[in-house]
Amino acid sequence: MSQITFNALIDFPLVEPGDNLATQILESLARSQLSLADEDVLVVAQKVVSKSEDRYAYLNDVVASEEAKNLAVQVDKDPRLVELILSESKEVVRQRPGVVIVEHKLGYVHANAGIDKSNISSEDDNPRVLLLPLDSDVSAANLRKDLYKITGKTVNIIINDSAGRAWRNGTVGMAIGSSGFEVLEDLIGREDLYDRPLEITQVAVADELAAGASFLMGQADEGAPVVLIKGAKLSAVKSSNSDSGISTLIRDKAVDMFR
Repeated sequence: MSQITFNALIDFPLVEPGDNLATQILESLARSQLSLADEDVLVVAQKVVSKSEDRYAYLNDVVASEEAKNLAVQVDKDPRLVELILSESKEVVRQRPGVVIVEHKLGYVHANAGIDKSNISSEDDNPRVLLLPLDSDVSAANLRKDLYKITGKTVNIIINDSAGRAWRNGTVGMAIGSSGFEVLEDLIGREDLYDRPLEITQVAVADELAAGASFLMGQADEGAPVVLIKGAKLSAVKSSNSDSGISTLIRDKAVDMFR
């Protein structure tokens, strides 16, 4: 792999519940004078996936539990929002005013269960927020199938989101859903430049690509939720049964030194 290119699709429309993302992506590719080829990678922002799947929640419809009310005082958040965070999570990992770090139901550790209100239209008297997809790997697989049906091209899909890290400041893009390729490249046993076998090296391929795409997408009003990557030489999964998705990237709690 001597060259890899990242192209943010231009003029991507505002996504509404029920929209066909495959069609929208192909139309945006045409406007950007780009086309799909086999083995290309499409990185799609979680937010547009969630919007198309109508993963909105209205705070006025939420009844806060006593647990949520007590935690809301500690983290200075709306108890209804905290209730949503808890309902989307397996457990609370850490907390401080302004943020609740949880293990999401899908396994990854995330601030506020990935629930977001930025770049989301909402009414003041009934705020709405956006939840993560029910299963981001399934969403990625469905998008991949839809694109293949229309174009006949076999592409790889990453659904990305922004996340902080326990040991560094700032957020980076990370993959929360994937389809079509091995998200973790295991280099253990491969020799280095001096013929020494690597002992612990594994490369989070999906996260590296997600981070690069996230830089193009931006975090504010850029309006570029889809990035086309060409030139990435990825290892294809051997069968649909081995397409384990993002779970491969999640470190087991027993060896996670930050939990």
